[in-house]
Amino acid sequence: MRGEQLRKGALLARALVRTTLARYQTNFQIDPKSLKFMKNNYGKPELDWQYADDWSLPHLHFNISHTSSLIACGVTVGSPIGIDVEEKQRRLKNDILAFAQRFFSPHEIEMLTHIADPELRLQEFIKLWTLKESYVKAIGRGFSASPFKTFTIRLRDHHVKGDIHAPPLITSKAPDITVVEASDDVKNPSNNWQFVLLELAGSHYAAICIEQNSVNTGNGRIPINLTLRKTIPYVEDECISATDSAVVIGGLTRLSD
Repeated sequence: MRGEQLRKGALLARALVRTTLARYQTNFQIDPKSLKFMKNNYGKPELDWQYADDWSLPHLHFNISHTSSLIACGVTVGSPIGIDVEEKQRRLKNDILAFAQRFFSPHEIEMLTHIADPELRLQEFIKLWTLKESYVKAIGRGFSASPFKTFTIRLRDHHVKGDIHAPPLITSKAPDITVVEASDDVKNPSNNWQFVLLELAGSHYAAICIEQNSVNTGNGRIPINLTLRKTIPYVEDECISATDSAVVIGGLTRLSD
């Protein structure tokens, strides 16, 4: 890699992935250096389980996203995950609506068109882009196999059903988020995926997408249990779930430490 900043970012990303996965692999009893990785047919990195001697270890999925000032790593047990982070101050060289015409669905373009304020329109565009990236990364097929135009991200009021065990520390009351594929009925979208949209440190949006079957009781949606940590590998590690550094702005989630 050319450029010291790129090299540092790549090194930090790899250290973050390995130390984060080791945290959940029986609480750091596994050496992060011993973890082996592979890629699926579309290039998405995965843990290579054929090297695991202890098959009782939790089946972890992970995903990673970069900006110039933040690296995010998401980890789940037994459920595919996609994560994307974007800077709120991101600027586009092209007109937002013209750019959206190339990548967004008709419903999303119509929603953006009805926002008169340029800054509000830009922020909604960035949120949509972040959510769409997280979905494509969660299904693991890549952008070329899942073009942004072929699905729609929709926000709506959510309803919690079923028995929720373990009282939440913080439960979001933000709008629920669903994805509608081109083959879906717009009024009855498939519920295979669940989203969370966050604002981090007032400077970034983060979107998380996980497969719905691991968070569905059969009686309706329940919150995703989410723990957020601010980490510099081997230097600093702080839970920020219950702080002003992390604000849920979309999706049904329970923040816990």
